[in-house]
Amino acid sequence: MRMPSRLILLALASTALAGCKSAGEIVVEEGVGISAVRSTCPAVGLAEYTGDITLFSRPGATDAASIDLVASLTNIRSTCNSETDKVQASVSYTVQARRTDTRGARDVTLPTFVTVIRGTNSVVAKRLSAVTLHFADGQERAQAQGQGAAVIDKAEATLDPAVRARITRRRSAGEADAAIDPLADPTVRAAVARASFEVLVGFQLTQDQLNYNATR
Repeated sequence: MRMPSRLILLALASTALAGCKSAGEIVVEEGVGISAVRSTCPAVGLAEYTGDITLFSRPGATDAASIDLVASLTNIRSTCNSETDKVQASVSYTVQARRTDTRGARDVTLPTFVTVIRGTNSVVAKRLSAVTLHFADGQERAQAQGQGAAVIDKAEATLDPAVRARITRRRSAGEADAAIDPLADPTVRAAVARASFEVLVGFQLTQDQLNYNATR
C-alpha cells in the first residue's frame, strides 16, 4: 500500500521495544520479565524514501534517458552526549553521487535535513542543511560529507519510574501475569512511545521527487 507523502518522514519505525540487548532497547528475557537497558540517546536512521535524489536534465521528465544525476545518502554515524539535562546527538553521513554527462567541472549542492521524531509519529524539530559535491572534468562520481545535530530534553526522554518498575518487575513462572507482556498495556506502551526519540536524516526533496522515490 502506498504511503501518503505527508507521512513519509514519520515512517521509519526503528522501535525501542524489541531486539538484541544493547543500549537504547528494552528486551524481553525468557518470557518472565523485561530487562531495561534503554538509553536517553535517540535512535538514528534514514527517513524512508529520502535516502536518494534524482535530478533530470529536462523539467518534468522522469525517464531513464533524462537522468542527469543520482545521489545516495549512506554511512550514517552518530555520537551522543547524555550527561547533561540536554541530550546532544551529532550525526554524520556520506553523500555519493554519479552524473551522466562528465564534460567539464561541476559543483552540485543538494539539500538535506535532520529531524527529531518523538514516538514514531510526531516531528518535534527539523533543521535544513546542504552538501556540495565537486566533479572534476571527466569525472563521473563524487562524494562529500554532511553532518547535523539534534538536542533533546533529557527529562522527556526518560521513562517514568513507575512505568519502568512495571516493565522490569521480575515474575515467577507460576504467577498469573507471568506470561503477560506489560508492553501490551496501552498505557505502558504510550508512556514508552512518549519517551522514545529518533533522529532521522535524508535529502530535502520536492513533492515530485518524493513521488518518484516512492513509486520507482
